[in-house]
Amino acid sequence: MVEYLDIGYEYGSNDLVAEYYAEPAKGLTLEKAAEHLAKESSIGTWTDISTMNERIATKLKPHIFEVDKKKNIVKIAYPSELFENGNMAQVYSAIAGNIFGMNAVKNLRLEDIDFPIKMIKGFKGPKFGIRGVRKLLKVKDRPLAGTIVKPKVGLNPSQHAKVAYNAWVGGLDIVKDDENLTSMKFNKFEERIIKTLELRDRAESETGERKMYMPNVTAETQTMLKRAEFVKEHGGEYVMIDILTAGWSGLQSLREADLGLVIHAHRAMHGALTRNERHGISMIALAKTARIIGVDQIHIGTAVGKMHGGTGEVKMLEIEVEEKFVPENDNQHILEQEYANLKPVFAVASGGLHPGLTAPLMDILGKNVIMQYGGGCHGHPEGTRAGAVAIRQSIDAKIKGIDVKTYARTHKELAFALKKWGYKK
Repeated sequence: MVEYLDIGYEYGSNDLVAEYYAEPAKGLTLEKAAEHLAKESSIGTWTDISTMNERIATKLKPHIFEVDKKKNIVKIAYPSELFENGNMAQVYSAIAGNIFGMNAVKNLRLEDIDFPIKMIKGFKGPKFGIRGVRKLLKVKDRPLAGTIVKPKVGLNPSQHAKVAYNAWVGGLDIVKDDENLTSMKFNKFEERIIKTLELRDRAESETGERKMYMPNVTAETQTMLKRAEFVKEHGGEYVMIDILTAGWSGLQSLREADLGLVIHAHRAMHGALTRNERHGISMIALAKTARIIGVDQIHIGTAVGKMHGGTGEVKMLEIEVEEKFVPENDNQHILEQEYANLKPVFAVASGGLHPGLTAPLMDILGKNVIMQYGGGCHGHPEGTRAGAVAIRQSIDAKIKGIDVKTYARTHKELAFALKKWGYKK
């Protein structure tokens, strides 16, 4: 019989450590439920088996080294030999697979993962990261500002490109597709790319600023790679992928193609995994995983916008409690911190943002953030271009240390935005 409970076990540099919130089923202790988790996610099953041997039991068994009954937290250390190098899908099949359907737990949530360095080295990690993106855009010391073309779907390629152009000339750095725009009858991918990048070039010429377009390449893997190649061939420097609907393997294929494109990670569908605080997978675990595979920026929520997940969820991505992630300042988010030779990753705040929310968002996330305003740009009373101007004005006000309402007295676009949506101190 294999014993998995090993309180006080000192895990080593080759162990993967998974932290779970677990509610045991009726009649089971937390320790007993934890043993079910450990065995099902590794070498065991529901009963003793004759095929178990001493080598497996001693070399490959995981160790339950912490059980916190007050917080219902269980920590398990898994030997890295249990995982195939460079195969994130297999890692998740183990530590976040069958265990979610077990009768031994009423609720279960994978809260965090501490990957060993040797496993991290099996992935490429971010190619650009914060510094690389800033270098491309030639923006050194302010948040990056962007928008999402709205409506999400319905515009034809020419209309889509014109919306992007107005946002760029109004002062925004980045324009992206939304999560559900790929290649439809009314807006074919290839035509959209060509027309939008043409207007990107025009906007750069007129403004003297670098401008970026993030087309959504999410699709079946081979189609996705062809679309990314098409973007590069036509002068694009970015692609966007819906990392959860495409899957870890799809993301990994895109990164390992190494096309020299910045990878923007949209987290569409994450709420199905993260929203229930007692069951599922936390955003911190998903974000860490995406960074290791190789995204350069990832959505993390806003704490002040329309999407579920308040300041607490965003703070969880801001400051991590593990000793390996020691923040340099109070609002340096975990993705921004140096770790295992992985480039720091841009946090992307998106969802219900408008110019009146810029200042409080920067208070939470600092300057190393990409702030994306969808309706908060295109819903401006004077249109998209004025909305983009108002957004840049709100950023300028915060950087200059001027209250946004005061700044709006001499900046009419910002004044119109605040009148429509209000502002938060």
